[in-house]
Amino acid sequence: MSKLTHLDEHGNANMVDVAHKPDTERIAIARGEIHMQKETLDLIKAGQLKKGDVLTVAKIAGISASKRTSDLIPLCHPLPISKIDLDFEFDDSLTGIIITSTVKVTGKTGVEMEALTAVSVAALTIYDMAKAAEKTMKIQNIRLIEKHGGASGDIVNE
Repeated sequence: MSKLTHLDEHGNANMVDVAHKPDTERIAIARGEIHMQKETLDLIKAGQLKKGDVLTVAKIAGISASKRTSDLIPLCHPLPISKIDLDFEFDDSLTGIIITSTVKVTGKTGVEMEALTAVSVAALTIYDMAKAAEKTMKIQNIRLIEKHGGASGDIVNE
């Protein structure tokens, strides 16, 4: 098992020093789901919720959150993100929406946390926008799908 990088030699939390690392292109893709009743999904599809266009608001929220990841997650480096994409796919088999984020940066550290944050906040925003119709929605299975670049190389998780 590899050493935890956010702990110093005494076991104290610390921010990793990345000054010596070269700038490289890094990409992370994360995915998650929000499950709901068919009636709620149909309302979102039809754009009939009182709060407005659910997926547009969720996309903006996810992008905004991704850019603020270092404000939200302790010890996370602020990054000059070059691209954030959020995609939403209606999935009738799970009765919900699959959320996928892709985040890119040229920098000294990866953007996994930014991609995961984008998915998480987009899912929370969908919940908030649709909670008047249903309070039993479930946010599930938020995970890293792919990571490219950096010293640890490429990872494909699905």
